[in-house]
Amino acid sequence: MAEILKTYKVNKYFTEPEKFHVIKDIDMSIHTSEFVSIVGKSGCGKSTLLYLLSTLDTNYEGRIEINNTVVTGLSQNELAKFRNENIGFIFQFHFLLPEFTALENVMLPALKRGKFSKEEIEAMAMEKLGSVQMRDFAMKPSGKLSGGQQQRVAVARALINNPKIIMADEPTGNLDSVNTGLVFDIFKELAAKGNTIIAVTHDNDFAGKSDRIIEMKDGEIVR
Repeated sequence: MAEILKTYKVNKYFTEPEKFHVIKDIDMSIHTSEFVSIVGKSGCGKSTLLYLLSTLDTNYEGRIEINNTVVTGLSQNELAKFRNENIGFIFQFHFLLPEFTALENVMLPALKRGKFSKEEIEAMAMEKLGSVQMRDFAMKPSGKLSGGQQQRVAVARALINNPKIIMADEPTGNLDSVNTGLVFDIFKELAAKGNTIIAVTHDNDFAGKSDRIIEMKDGEIVR
Protein backbone atom coordinates (compact mmCIF):
# COMPACT_ATOMS: atom_id res chain seq x y z
CA MET A 1 0.00 0.00 0.00
CA ALA A 2 1.33 3.46 -0.93
CA GLU A 3 2.58 5.85 1.73
CA ILE A 4 0.66 9.14 1.81
CA LEU A 5 2.54 10.76 4.71
CA LYS A 6 6.15 10.41 5.86
CA THR A 7 8.25 12.23 8.43
CA TYR A 8 12.02 12.24 8.80
CA LYS A 9 13.66 13.12 12.12
CA VAL A 10 11.03 15.69 13.08
CA ASN A 11 11.86 17.68 16.22
CA LYS A 12 9.94 20.50 17.87
CA TYR A 13 10.98 22.81 20.70
CA PHE A 14 9.01 25.19 22.87
CA THR A 15 11.03 28.18 24.01
CA GLU A 16 8.78 29.76 26.65
CA PRO A 17 9.17 30.00 29.59
CA GLU A 18 12.32 27.94 28.90
CA LYS A 19 13.50 25.69 26.09
CA PHE A 20 11.68 22.34 26.06
CA HIS A 21 12.10 19.47 23.60
CA VAL A 22 8.46 18.48 22.95
CA ILE A 23 8.75 16.31 19.78
CA LYS A 24 11.80 14.06 19.50
CA ASP A 25 13.17 12.50 16.30
CA ILE A 26 9.82 11.37 14.90
CA ASP A 27 10.12 8.98 11.94
CA MET A 28 6.74 7.68 10.86
CA SER A 29 4.74 6.72 7.80
CA ILE A 30 1.00 6.54 7.15
CA HIS A 31 -0.49 4.59 4.27
CA THR A 32 -3.30 5.53 1.92
CA SER A 33 -6.77 4.65 3.32
CA GLU A 34 -5.31 3.78 6.74
CA PHE A 35 -7.23 4.78 9.89
CA VAL A 36 -4.62 5.65 12.53
CA SER A 37 -5.16 6.72 16.14
CA ILE A 38 -2.42 8.61 18.00
CA VAL A 39 -2.68 8.05 21.75
CA GLY A 40 -0.79 8.93 24.92
CA LYS A 41 -1.16 10.81 28.19
CA SER A 42 -1.90 14.53 28.23
CA GLY A 43 1.26 16.47 27.52
CA CYS A 44 2.98 13.68 25.59
CA GLY A 45 3.07 15.75 22.39
CA LYS A 46 0.39 14.02 20.31
CA SER A 47 -1.64 17.14 19.47
CA THR A 48 1.56 19.08 18.81
CA LEU A 49 2.63 16.35 16.37
CA LEU A 50 -0.75 16.48 14.62
CA TYR A 51 -0.44 20.24 14.12
CA LEU A 52 2.98 19.69 12.55
CA LEU A 53 1.62 16.98 10.26
CA SER A 54 -1.28 19.23 9.23
CA THR A 55 1.19 22.05 8.30
CA LEU A 56 -0.61 24.41 10.71
CA ASP A 57 2.67 24.64 12.67
CA THR A 58 5.83 25.08 10.59
CA ASN A 59 8.31 25.77 13.39
CA TYR A 60 10.13 22.43 13.53
CA GLU A 61 13.29 20.62 12.46
CA GLY A 62 13.26 17.67 10.05
CA ARG A 63 11.12 16.96 7.00
CA ILE A 64 7.46 16.15 6.34
CA GLU A 65 6.22 14.75 3.04
CA ILE A 66 2.50 14.52 2.24
CA ASN A 67 0.98 13.06 -0.92
CA ASN A 68 4.38 13.09 -2.67
CA THR A 69 4.97 16.75 -1.80
CA VAL A 70 7.69 17.90 0.61
CA VAL A 71 5.75 20.49 2.60
CA THR A 72 8.70 21.52 4.76
CA GLY A 73 9.91 24.94 3.64
CA LEU A 74 6.84 25.93 1.64
CA SER A 75 5.54 29.49 2.07
CA GLN A 76 2.42 30.17 4.12
CA ASN A 77 0.42 30.87 0.94
CA GLU A 78 1.64 27.62 -0.62
CA LEU A 79 0.76 25.71 2.55
CA ALA A 80 -2.71 27.26 2.74
CA LYS A 81 -3.40 26.15 -0.83
CA PHE A 82 -1.96 22.69 -0.16
CA ARG A 83 -4.08 22.24 2.99
CA ASN A 84 -7.26 23.31 1.25
CA GLU A 85 -6.70 20.76 -1.50
CA ASN A 86 -5.29 17.82 0.48
CA ILE A 87 -6.17 17.98 4.19
CA GLY A 88 -9.45 18.16 6.07
CA PHE A 89 -9.05 19.13 9.75
CA ILE A 90 -11.53 18.40 12.54
CA PHE A 91 -11.03 20.05 15.92
CA GLN A 92 -12.34 18.97 19.32
CA PHE A 93 -14.36 22.22 19.32
CA HIS A 94 -16.17 22.46 16.02
CA PHE A 95 -15.50 26.19 15.33
CA LEU A 96 -18.65 26.63 13.25
CA LEU A 97 -19.99 30.12 12.59
CA PRO A 98 -23.13 30.10 14.79
CA GLU A 99 -25.11 32.61 12.73
CA PHE A 100 -24.50 30.63 9.52
CA THR A 101 -26.61 27.62 8.61
CA ALA A 102 -25.13 24.14 8.64
CA LEU A 103 -25.09 24.25 4.83
CA GLU A 104 -23.28 27.60 4.72
CA ASN A 105 -20.64 26.39 7.17
CA VAL A 106 -19.93 23.32 5.06
CA MET A 107 -19.70 25.38 1.86
CA LEU A 108 -17.08 27.83 3.16
CA PRO A 109 -13.83 25.90 2.37
CA ALA A 110 -15.02 25.12 -1.15
CA LEU A 111 -16.03 28.74 -1.76
CA LYS A 112 -12.57 29.79 -0.61
CA ARG A 113 -10.95 27.30 -2.97
CA GLY A 114 -12.96 28.71 -5.87
CA LYS A 115 -12.85 25.64 -8.09
CA PHE A 116 -16.61 25.22 -8.54
CA SER A 117 -19.65 27.48 -8.90
CA LYS A 118 -21.75 28.36 -5.85
CA GLU A 119 -24.54 26.12 -7.14
CA GLU A 120 -22.17 23.18 -7.55
CA ILE A 121 -20.70 23.77 -4.10
CA GLU A 122 -24.18 23.87 -2.54
CA ALA A 123 -25.01 20.50 -4.11
CA MET A 124 -21.69 19.07 -2.90
CA ALA A 125 -22.31 20.40 0.61
CA MET A 126 -25.78 18.84 0.73
CA GLU A 127 -24.26 15.51 -0.30
CA LYS A 128 -21.63 15.76 2.47
CA LEU A 129 -24.30 16.64 5.04
CA GLY A 130 -26.24 13.59 3.91
CA SER A 131 -23.18 11.42 4.48
CA VAL A 132 -23.13 12.46 8.17
CA GLN A 133 -26.92 12.20 8.60
CA MET A 134 -27.39 15.98 8.78
CA ARG A 135 -29.13 16.77 5.49
CA ASP A 136 -32.44 17.49 7.24
CA PHE A 137 -30.71 20.20 9.33
CA ALA A 138 -29.00 21.96 6.41
CA MET A 139 -30.94 25.21 6.78
CA LYS A 140 -30.76 25.41 10.56
CA PRO A 141 -28.32 27.91 12.13
CA SER A 142 -25.40 25.91 13.49
CA GLY A 143 -25.73 27.69 16.85
CA LYS A 144 -29.13 26.01 17.27
CA LEU A 145 -27.75 22.47 16.79
CA SER A 146 -26.73 20.06 19.55
CA GLY A 147 -23.06 19.40 20.24
CA GLY A 148 -23.14 16.09 18.41
CA GLN A 149 -24.90 17.61 15.43
CA GLN A 150 -22.41 20.47 15.28
CA GLN A 151 -19.48 18.06 15.25
CA ARG A 152 -21.04 16.10 12.39
CA VAL A 153 -21.41 19.36 10.46
CA ALA A 154 -17.72 20.00 11.17
CA VAL A 155 -16.92 16.58 9.71
CA ALA A 156 -18.92 17.43 6.57
CA ARG A 157 -17.04 20.75 6.31
CA ALA A 158 -13.73 18.88 6.48
CA LEU A 159 -14.86 16.66 3.62
CA ILE A 160 -16.16 19.32 1.21
CA ASN A 161 -12.96 19.58 -0.85
CA ASN A 162 -12.55 15.79 -0.99
CA PRO A 163 -9.21 15.81 0.85
CA LYS A 164 -6.85 12.86 0.72
CA ILE A 165 -6.26 13.01 4.48
CA ILE A 166 -8.59 13.77 7.39
CA MET A 167 -6.78 14.91 10.54
CA ALA A 168 -8.77 15.08 13.76
CA ASP A 169 -7.75 16.38 17.20
CA GLU A 170 -9.91 14.73 19.87
CA PRO A 171 -12.92 14.63 17.50
CA THR A 172 -15.12 12.83 20.04
CA GLY A 173 -13.79 14.52 23.18
CA ASN A 174 -17.04 16.42 23.81
CA LEU A 175 -19.49 13.82 22.51
CA ASP A 176 -21.67 11.22 24.19
CA SER A 177 -21.33 7.54 23.35
CA VAL A 178 -24.01 7.62 20.62
CA ASN A 179 -22.42 10.50 18.71
CA THR A 180 -18.95 9.07 19.30
CA GLY A 181 -20.12 5.89 17.60
CA LEU A 182 -21.58 7.86 14.69
CA VAL A 183 -18.34 9.78 14.14
CA PHE A 184 -16.29 6.59 14.33
CA ASP A 185 -18.54 4.88 11.79
CA ILE A 186 -18.16 7.88 9.46
CA PHE A 187 -14.37 7.64 9.74
CA LYS A 188 -14.39 3.89 9.04
CA GLU A 189 -16.55 4.43 5.96
CA LEU A 190 -14.25 7.21 4.71
CA ALA A 191 -11.19 4.97 5.13
CA ALA A 192 -12.98 2.20 3.23
CA LYS A 193 -13.53 4.67 0.38
CA GLY A 194 -9.82 5.56 0.21
CA ASN A 195 -9.44 8.47 2.63
CA THR A 196 -6.66 8.41 5.20
CA ILE A 197 -7.68 9.20 8.80
CA ILE A 198 -5.24 10.38 11.48
CA ALA A 199 -6.95 11.02 14.82
CA VAL A 200 -5.53 12.09 18.17
CA THR A 201 -7.69 10.62 20.91
CA HIS A 202 -7.90 9.83 24.62
CA ASP A 203 -10.70 7.35 23.93
CA ASN A 204 -9.23 3.85 24.21
CA ASP A 205 -12.33 2.22 22.71
CA PHE A 206 -12.18 4.55 19.71
CA ALA A 207 -8.46 3.92 19.22
CA GLY A 208 -8.80 0.17 19.69
CA LYS A 209 -11.17 -0.11 16.74
CA SER A 210 -8.99 1.85 14.31
CA ASP A 211 -6.53 0.15 11.96
CA ARG A 212 -3.39 1.09 13.87
CA ILE A 213 -2.44 2.77 17.13
CA ILE A 214 0.60 5.02 17.45
CA GLU A 215 1.41 5.53 21.13
CA MET A 216 3.46 8.51 22.29
CA LYS A 217 5.28 9.20 25.53
CA ASP A 218 7.39 12.25 26.37
CA GLY A 219 7.50 13.39 22.75
CA GLU A 220 8.54 10.04 21.30
CA ILE A 221 6.74 7.20 19.56
CA VAL A 222 6.98 4.20 21.88
CA ARG A 223 4.62 1.79 20.07
